[in-house]
Amino acid sequence: MANERKKKAKPAKIDEAIDILTQFGLPHAQLNDRTAYCLLALLNLTEGMPWSNATAPLVGITPMMDFARSNYAADYAPNTRETFRRFSMHQMVQAGIALYNPDKPDRPTNSPKAVYQISPAALQVVKAYKTRTWARILAAFKKNVSTLVEQYAKERQMDMVQVRVRDGLSVTLSPGAHNELIRVIIEDMAPRFTPGATLVYIGDTGDKWGFFDKELAAQLGLNVEEHGKMPDVVLWQEANNWLVLVESVTSHGPVDSKRHIELKKLFASASTDMVYISAFPDKRTFARYASEVAWETEVWVADNPTHMVHFNGSRFLGPYV
Repeated sequence: MANERKKKAKPAKIDEAIDILTQFGLPHAQLNDRTAYCLLALLNLTEGMPWSNATAPLVGITPMMDFARSNYAADYAPNTRETFRRFSMHQMVQAGIALYNPDKPDRPTNSPKAVYQISPAALQVVKAYKTRTWARILAAFKKNVSTLVEQYAKERQMDMVQVRVRDGLSVTLSPGAHNELIRVIIEDMAPRFTPGATLVYIGDTGDKWGFFDKELAAQLGLNVEEHGKMPDVVLWQEANNWLVLVESVTSHGPVDSKRHIELKKLFASASTDMVYISAFPDKRTFARYASEVAWETEVWVADNPTHMVHFNGSRFLGPYV
């Protein structure tokens, strides 16, 4: 019986971590064991270690869960990974306690390699826990937390992808190779092969609707639901009345036969002819997917920007009617 009670007893580090999170000022919804395990994983602290031994490793969500299981016998189901991210780490980043992808700020939002790290200022506070300097260092952190959060946000903003939509208008997309290719599609491919085209839509790995000209879409007869599976870029070339649908291929597939049919259905209401393009960053990536590209579509490769590959044989760039 004594052994059973000992087994069920909560480690002291968990209550202490929750106390730290409380004094940092996190909302009540984050004052729980789950967020405590996140903090301890960020500090690489196990039960017997003093707070002054805290370090600042780079840790992903799954490693945090593994840390809790290995060191605190807290076994969370794999499908709670998103809960860790959305309801623990998101708030810790907002509070200036943790940094998101400090090693590679341009890592895509949906990358499985995403990592977190305790912020330098928060690490200094935690290392002082239960010492005479704790209150003073904590007060200084809380006084400057807004400034710190703004500073970290500005540092990340510098790595965002800026896309010029038209003269006097640009949009900011999440960092990453996928959105960098979208920028090149709009600024390099479009002027070469669809001169005078107007941008209708840009997707974004962080915000699916990065840019959407709803008024123009309505004029073109587009009846696309917000949850429809949009291509990455949609352009309208008025001179030919072409709606050009472009997929930015960095990790997912090109316009294959299945996607070709899907896009036809998605834009069936359009009062235009349709052109389908798969855009690749380089020839090596294109070679990986070449066998999947659908007939009656086009391919553009960013490191050979002056050429277009036509998967047809009967004509160059244009719609098939």
